[in-house]
Amino acid sequence: MNKSIKTVLLIVGLILTIYGIYTMIQPETQVSIGDLDLVEAQDNTSSYITIAIGIVALAVGLISGKK
Repeated sequence: MNKSIKTVLLIVGLILTIYGIYTMIQPETQVSIGDLDLVEAQDNTSSYITIAIGIVALAVGLISGKK
């Protein structure tokens, strides 16, 4: 595999993994207007998918480098 493709896979995998972890641990969105509190509950399904894609991209980038 081309060295530039391996580098891109590693960078994209790292960014996706970090972004997935960040979206998973960020606090819930909360808006307070007087006595009214609006809280949005998070669905972490997309975070898990983003982390999985990032890990797969990292693995492909690392495994292809050993051949």
